[in-house]
Amino acid sequence: MNDGIGELAGRRLRTFGRRKMMPRACVADSKRHLRAFMSEVLEDLGFVTSECSGASELQTMLASELPDLILLGIAADGIEPGQFLEILVREGFDGKVLAVGARDSIIVKAVQQVGEEYGLSMLPPLTTPFAADTLRERVAMLLPEEPAPSPAVHVGEALHAGWLELWYQSKIDARSLVRRGAEALVRMRHPTWGVVPPAYFIPEEHDPHFRDLSEFVIERALQDWHYLLERQSAVDLSINLPTPYLKEPQAVRDLCRRMPMHPAFGGLTIEIASNEAIHDLHFLTEIAREMSFHNIGLSVDNLGANWPELMGLDKIPFIKLKADRQFVTGCADDRLKRTVCRHIVELAQGYGARAVAEGVESRADLMAVNELGFDLVQGYLFGKPMPLKKFARSALTRTVMGQE
Repeated sequence: MNDGIGELAGRRLRTFGRRKMMPRACVADSKRHLRAFMSEVLEDLGFVTSECSGASELQTMLASELPDLILLGIAADGIEPGQFLEILVREGFDGKVLAVGARDSIIVKAVQQVGEEYGLSMLPPLTTPFAADTLRERVAMLLPEEPAPSPAVHVGEALHAGWLELWYQSKIDARSLVRRGAEALVRMRHPTWGVVPPAYFIPEEHDPHFRDLSEFVIERALQDWHYLLERQSAVDLSINLPTPYLKEPQAVRDLCRRMPMHPAFGGLTIEIASNEAIHDLHFLTEIAREMSFHNIGLSVDNLGANWPELMGLDKIPFIKLKADRQFVTGCADDRLKRTVCRHIVELAQGYGARAVAEGVESRADLMAVNELGFDLVQGYLFGKPMPLKKFARSALTRTVMGQE
């Protein structure tokens, strides 16, 4: 290894150990769909990924960044693995190499042997088909020991750099198990930390970028709605907005003006955190009528032990009440959780709203919320939140319990 690359690699690895940065992986495969699939699997494990389809792309990639892992897809009609190995040796690559190919493949065995003879750090090959846990075991030494802390980046920088995107989680009819909509969840795809959940970057109310983030969510969700319409069919979307944003001058009017005029548009649901919904009930009641004329409905998010505060009202401005995941997950075996969920369902039915259970992660919980009378469910049992393109590829009406 030449001194320049060796020094850079050492510096990068020391930084990785100190800051718990997300590891980087390059997926090398000639087939585009396989690169996309493997990249998604690695991103779910916490990797920041890049892709290359040929030797020249690998050469260019190594000149600009030093990944911790090269995942080398091997097939008889695929890339030339010998060229890839030669480039890795020539560039002094000191990360891990993971060959992926068919079980008992002669080519995979040859790549493994030659790579080891070249002095590359070859991980045990991954044979197809494989389970996600098997891949995790192969790359466990590269994963941070703890979740990444708040990244050293402000949401304003993320907005300017284009690092923010919306991921989608399906909402499922509790009885037919058919998808009835999806919730948009903001994520940051940081170049160092990888995919970062909102807990690490959502600004405080006084932050000047608070409004900008809300505007981004609205604009991107509407763009994504058109994208989904073109690729499968219309999907009713829900987005999360804070009441302070809705109180901004012209915010509600501008939101109503943006709604698609397309006949397939089934409406947009604005989810409001339960503490804000209860505190600003009068204001939300005032704007709900205007919004309903533009096919926009309001929903209470993460409703839990505070459900009694919505009792005894003549009416509420909400079309949905969503039970907090902490009371849904495990409700099949927890009497207290079931009691809270039952009251939320009864509250929704009393006001003519739909009851939504978030956090359904097992078949037992699904059976429980179904018996309780929830109208819609969402949770890991039906799939984690996923990037737009992956969500668009998912089947519209698959009803296999436990999958989406």
